[in-house]
Amino acid sequence: MVPIDIALAKAKESSLDLVEVSVKSKPHVCRIMDYGQFKYQQAKKGKEAKKKQKQIVVKEITLRPRIEAHDYEFKINHAVKFLEHGDKVRFIMQFRGREMAHKDIGQAMMTRVISDLVEVAQVEQAPRQEGRFMNMTLAPLPTKKKKTIEAEFEDSEEIPTDVASEILPASAELTVHEDQNGGRTEM
Repeated sequence: MVPIDIALAKAKESSLDLVEVSVKSKPHVCRIMDYGQFKYQQAKKGKEAKKKQKQIVVKEITLRPRIEAHDYEFKINHAVKFLEHGDKVRFIMQFRGREMAHKDIGQAMMTRVISDLVEVAQVEQAPRQEGRFMNMTLAPLPTKKKKTIEAEFEDSEEIPTDVASEILPASAELTVHEDQNGGRTEM
């Protein structure tokens, strides 16, 4: 323990500052240093930490219950790009007029989105109805989980529906419809 007068004299002698490091400890801990340089280094460390931070961006994609196949694929491709970039994606299903009576179609469309993006995304917020809109948020998969899913389904062309059912809410169902030409669409 050095008396404060002697510590101040030593600091003045070396043309530095006497800085109190720990206020709560008994006795108080002080240090002789260049306070301006210390503040500069702290600000520099703060800026470096801020540069390394990943800013979370939420992209929004709006859908309608009766969306055409090409438009749907186009929006899904954009969602994949956003998710691979590390952004979250919020899907907004917009109902107009008589479409409000067929919310099940919107729910099926949201289920289809989840099953199409199971390789690159996980459900952060399950589809939920808010007035005329149904919202759902998807977040990118952590790299560890993404690798295990890719390795598991490497040989198959399509991800089975039971994998989609693991990440879907219990109320959502995946239905398959066949059109006149024998083509299949999942909803």
